Amino acid sequence: MIMTMHMVPTAVSFHSDPARHQHRRTPLEHGGTQTLLTDFFSRALVAGIGVALIAGPLGCFIVWRRMAYFGATMSHSALLGVALALLFEVNTMVGVFIVAAAAAPALLFLERQEKLSTDTLLGILAHGTLAVGLVLLAFMSSVRIDLMGYLFGDILAVSKLEIAIIYLGGAVVIGGLMWIWRPLLAITVSTEIAQAEGIHPERVRLVFMLLVAGAIAIAMKIVGILLIVSLLIIPPAAARRFGASPEQMAVIAAVLGAVAVVAGLYGSLSFDTPSGPSIVIAALAVFLLTLLPFKIPGERKL
Repeated sequence: MIMTMHMVPTAVSFHSDPARHQHRRTPLEHGGTQTLLTDFFSRALVAGIGVALIAGPLGCFIVWRRMAYFGATMSHSALLGVALALLFEVNTMVGVFIVAAAAAPALLFLERQEKLSTDTLLGILAHGTLAVGLVLLAFMSSVRIDLMGYLFGDILAVSKLEIAIIYLGGAVVIGGLMWIWRPLLAITVSTEIAQAEGIHPERVRLVFMLLVAGAIAIAMKIVGILLIVSLLIIPPAAARRFGASPEQMAVIAAVLGAVAVVAGLYGSLSFDTPSGPSIVIAALAVFLLTLLPFKIPGERKL
């Protein structure tokens, strides 16, 4: 939660002599609590907006291609990535990306077998990887794990290094999306026509899945494993009424996602609620507002 701070008790010493206090004043005397709150909140805003700018354009294709369940599968597999990262003592973002990236070709391979429908395969992968991740974490009794933070996000714990990773990694993800934008848009409209134009749909899909895996690894700290898909789906769904072209919808989705992050964090600060779910509720409120029967000049649903 935004308002949960544990810094003040360790910062104030009641056993120091007066002379020492002349040279080392407590953070409380300097308004340290307010400074800490502002620092935490500022980092949270910067990180959350960065994730929204990444999730919006990617989410447009998830909405257009009706891949919401695929996004849920990738996000559920993230917990297995967390468990493996802790087991092998590597960065959790790296572990999440590796597992999510491995799930993409696995799904493509299973789809080729044509023995089960895609939604059945997604369900198996989603719940199977989530369960394996939970069991692995249960076996690691010597490691202290904030499971709630991984499941629902811990945006206030974002460090400056993680913010740098979010923006650098986000630049790579957006750059990759721009690279495959035209072929991905072509196979979204018609796979047959795209193949006739010399586009390889499976290669494009694989690259897109890897980009989603990267976005999930980046966003995990912001809204958590169980709520990642919300930032990939809700802002693009809200942007459908306003986008006259795919490119416009992608930009509007990113902006609406950023608005949801800012509103959610301020709401969390005001009402002392969990930050990750508060961001999702703000995004939901934005989506519901777009459903109101008001006219938009040149309205066109994509």
